[in-house]
Amino acid sequence: MAKKPTGKNTSGRGQRDLTVKVKTARGRKLSSTRWLQRQLNDPYVQRAQAEGYRGRAAFKIMEIDDKYRFLVPGARVVDLGCAPGGWLQVAVPRINALGEKSGKAVGRIIGVDLQEVDPLPGAEVHQLDFMEDGADEKVKGWLGGEADVVMSDMAAASSGHKQTDHLRIISLCETAAYFAFDVLAPGGTFVAKVLAGGAEGELQKLLKQKFEKVANFKPPSSRKDSSEKFVVATGFRG
Repeated sequence: MAKKPTGKNTSGRGQRDLTVKVKTARGRKLSSTRWLQRQLNDPYVQRAQAEGYRGRAAFKIMEIDDKYRFLVPGARVVDLGCAPGGWLQVAVPRINALGEKSGKAVGRIIGVDLQEVDPLPGAEVHQLDFMEDGADEKVKGWLGGEADVVMSDMAAASSGHKQTDHLRIISLCETAAYFAFDVLAPGGTFVAKVLAGGAEGELQKLLKQKFEKVANFKPPSSRKDSSEKFVVATGFRG
């Protein structure tokens, strides 16, 4: 068996001395076997388990925020597509949602997802299909004012067709972006996952009209063979 990480402050690299191979079981598709094998050998999956995060995606938002610094004490944040809660786990201490940093402003974060999400101290979590009619108004009501950050890790179920999946996630990003335009305070930040594929060009143009800076970033923890990247728009013009 592979070795377990020995400490919490590891880089996520070189933690497994052996490669775990998964046999194809009866009734399991080859693609599922490959996915399981990749999960078992993914250093970020191991690191998430060792450090108590709900998924490897936690490291993505860590790396994005380490670069762009938007999860600051006192920030008001909306996390769209928050399941299973890894982004919430990272944001809560950074925005000081529990007030544990004495003398620092206390932030607030609202998580929304189609799936039920286990409660997390410091975060307000709501189960909601953000694509349904009136969903944005519900979130605005829970927020009760402006937000400093809108971040979206929403993703549609895979269809197996690359271009279709690309268009679906761009649609989700656009919906999240228009919501951000409605609720962000001047100077606010919008972060969303996209898949490279061509159609994201229109989204980029739209964001550049509304924000001072728009960048694309692929976190080190994002799999190299994945087409995902994150658009980070800062300095909302209001």
